[in-house]
Amino acid sequence: MKDRIAEHRKTRPGNWHTLEITTDLGKGIEKEIGEADLVVIDCVTLLISNLLCGQPEYPEAEHIVKAEINSLINAMDSLDASFIIVSNEVGMGLVPENKLGRIYRDLLGKANQLLAGHANEVYLMLACLPIQVK
Repeated sequence: MKDRIAEHRKTRPGNWHTLEITTDLGKGIEKEIGEADLVVIDCVTLLISNLLCGQPEYPEAEHIVKAEINSLINAMDSLDASFIIVSNEVGMGLVPENKLGRIYRDLLGKANQLLAGHANEVYLMLACLPIQVK
C-alpha cells in the first residue's frame, strides 16, 4: 500500500497543493485552502471508513458521520472555490454479511445523499462512462 500511495503522489501535477486529512475535513480545508479555486476531495469513502474506525455502533456513528458531512458542506459554502468530490456507491451490491459492513454501507449512502443533495451536478461513473444524475 505504501508503494501505491507513493506512486499516486508522483503522478500528481507539481503545482497541486495536496492535503491528506483523515477526519475534520471541513476544518482542515478551511485552514489550508489558501488561494485555491478548485478543491478535489478524494474520497468520501475513505473518510467514512476513518470515522468508523473508532465508533462502530450505529446511533453514535450516524451522528458523527452527519456532523462531519455537514461541517464539510458548511466549509464549501463559506469558501470561494469549486469542489469536486469523489465517492463510491457501495449500496448497489449484496448486503454485507457482518454488522460493521452494513453500518458502513448505510452511512456512506447517507453521506453521499447529503453531498449529492447539496451539489449542483452529480455523476455516476459506470464502466468509465459518466452518467449525469443531477
